[in-house]
Amino acid sequence: MKDLIYWSLLLSAFGAAPVAVAQVTFYEGERFDGRSVAVTQQTRNLGRSGFDSGMSSAVVLDERWEVCDAPRLRGRCMVLRQGRYPSPESMGLGGNVVSARLVPANERVDPARLVPVPVAIYDARRRGNERLYRVPVTSVRAVMGEPDRRCWIEREAVAPAPRQGSNVPGAVVGALIGGILGHQVGGGSGRDIATAGGAVVGGVVGSRMGGGGAPPEQAQTRDVERCSTTPASTTPHHWEVTYNFRGEQHTIQTTVPPGPTVTVNRRGEPRS
Repeated sequence: MKDLIYWSLLLSAFGAAPVAVAQVTFYEGERFDGRSVAVTQQTRNLGRSGFDSGMSSAVVLDERWEVCDAPRLRGRCMVLRQGRYPSPESMGLGGNVVSARLVPANERVDPARLVPVPVAIYDARRRGNERLYRVPVTSVRAVMGEPDRRCWIEREAVAPAPRQGSNVPGAVVGALIGGILGHQVGGGSGRDIATAGGAVVGGVVGSRMGGGGAPPEQAQTRDVERCSTTPASTTPHHWEVTYNFRGEQHTIQTTVPPGPTVTVNRRGEPRS
């Protein structure tokens, strides 16, 4: 048994958007979700094509493409190579793609503007006049995405340590003295109020006696890491599709639910 596992995106196979003839396809949502548009030439403003919020993911099949997060090739611009880009962050942008152009083969590109090599894609386009076959799908397994874990740094206050030479018992003694004075001067229903007031005043006096009247220390802070986990989406991340062709079992991945059959060439490789 031979397993051919294409850890890649087969966008055209099994009823996906027809991107095989396009050099780059943009998708409205992240992870190649929502409406799409195939681009083969410079596009100065995708908003004119009905995508006012720009495009969030892309699949580049050929050449190099410069993408920008502002109209007229302005804003932050990065250069994409062949591969799949599931989010604006994967394209090195601060926002969605709004404009794009094909970078000529002889144009020198600053390495700082080249996005790191992305996840490779499998080119399912038909080669020349090769013969194609329809093969039944034998099994399909939906694979859910991993939970999203995010962490950040927060600053929190730290209680200062007791100062050297401070006399905490002095504050307690002062409170007791204040309570006694309150009883002596209080009378009737006002006695409890006088007692409480005397305790507060006595406590302040006692603490001054113990600490020598030194100013309090400055509050200190420290950085603490906080994390949260977002449950995985209920929508499958991809589908693992298995089929048999000429006695060999093949497994591929798709980002859309497959149909009952797969189109393959004489070697069993998927074709759109």
